[in-house]
Amino acid sequence: MPYVDAAPAQESVGARIRRLRLERGLTQRELSEPGASYAYLSRIEAGHRAPSVKALRILARKLRVPVEYLETGEAVPGVVSRDLRLGDAELALRLESGDPAIADTFRALLGEAHEASDEAAILRARIGLGLALAAKGEYREAVTHLENATASPAVTPQARPDVYATLGRCYASVGETQRAVSLFEHCLGELGEGDRALRIRFTSYLSCALADRGDLEGAREVLADVADRVEEELDTTGRVHLYWSQARISSMEGETVAAMTYMRRALGLLEASEDTLELARAHLHCAEILLLEGQAEQAGPHIDRADLLFELGADHRDLGALRTQQAHRAVLLGDAEGAIALGREAVDYLDEHVVDQGSAWHVLGLAQAAHGEAGAAIESFEKAVEQLEQGGEWREALGVYRAWARALQSLGREQDALDAMERATLVRVRFAGVP
Repeated sequence: MPYVDAAPAQESVGARIRRLRLERGLTQRELSEPGASYAYLSRIEAGHRAPSVKALRILARKLRVPVEYLETGEAVPGVVSRDLRLGDAELALRLESGDPAIADTFRALLGEAHEASDEAAILRARIGLGLALAAKGEYREAVTHLENATASPAVTPQARPDVYATLGRCYASVGETQRAVSLFEHCLGELGEGDRALRIRFTSYLSCALADRGDLEGAREVLADVADRVEEELDTTGRVHLYWSQARISSMEGETVAAMTYMRRALGLLEASEDTLELARAHLHCAEILLLEGQAEQAGPHIDRADLLFELGADHRDLGALRTQQAHRAVLLGDAEGAIALGREAVDYLDEHVVDQGSAWHVLGLAQAAHGEAGAAIESFEKAVEQLEQGGEWREALGVYRAWARALQSLGREQDALDAMERATLVRVRFAGVP
């Protein structure tokens, strides 16, 4: 859209919407959607209703014009129009990151910016698209766009820490933990001593990436220098990330009490914030820590709280993680049939999430074994260890090997069971510190 022509003089908002709709060959039903219904649109075009701000945004997007043009009828040059629409999309991403339509908006803006050779808009749209895809769980495509964005001299860890943090999370989510480690090491190398808060935040990211890779000693070492300065130099979000990192390392080393101590600190901070999704995820992580120790009753309240909070908005990764922990708890409580149903839901939800899906295959295998479906369980365990090892989840992978060996023994496959236990021993040696 290189240029929007000025509207006819004295044209009302409703008349302008009708004119633009007809110019684009759309019926009222085709233009309408929730928030700008067919009946509502009819009244707007007839001049009987003034459109709400939300309706104007919806109609402007579908008519491919700026909101300001619908309101005023004044012509807007293409570069200004793109800037306005990018601003609207960036705001929507911050407020409604899980909305799948946001990625489509950025994709369209990226194509338009390329056509106009608008380099500034290309960069903004590429960053927005990468962040939106990551929020949807489409990590591999997100990596492509975010890597291209970080190649720009304007996108530095100081200027856009969110881009680097999201790129690292995408690497980890597809099992490329070494790339996540290298990225966060690069970020720390770029940050100066004056960037204390960012240095601490990226240190916590690096610690998690090292833990994912199975290097718990390295993960602890990088945190050691910053843990004592948390209260003075980090904001709430940074402190939550650091406590979460410490909890993750402790859990992976089998130190459940320490892990839960750190998570309670994180929960306390999140309870005082308005970030309901992070609070839900924190409760779910508490449940995961407890369930790994077989503490099904203690995990229940955390799962129930996460389930309630996720009703306010959750993506497929959140829902898959929730189903995984619900299935794990059901197994421990003896409800194998219910656990199988929940485990299958988890696997489906986590189709794009390699590491998380490994945990889902694990609990599905446990449920199948408990239900007497040893053959199906073995297949699930095989998929689980492949994905968990790829993502550096060595402690859980060790548990899978043990369950896999038991399933093989139940079928009389003693040699195969011994092979599985030998592989478990190799994991134990590689991942020192696992009980």
